[in-house]
Amino acid sequence: MALRYKTRKRLALLILVVALPLYIIVALNVVSAFERPSILVELLIYVGLGVIWAFPLKFVFKGIGQPDPDA
Repeated sequence: MALRYKTRKRLALLILVVALPLYIIVALNVVSAFERPSILVELLIYVGLGVIWAFPLKFVFKGIGQPDPDA
């Protein structure tokens, strides 16, 4: 199922404004629930979590910066 350009644009905005801050809050709470690791391990955890969210949502953000192909 292919999403139209306008739908993908609106969905991308919703993800960036609502879902990503919620993901950050949940990630911080989960990491803080464990004993604090060394600074290098903690950095790797946050970098990993910062990159992982984008992979399942790549189809939404692909081509958003381009002109509307439906126009």
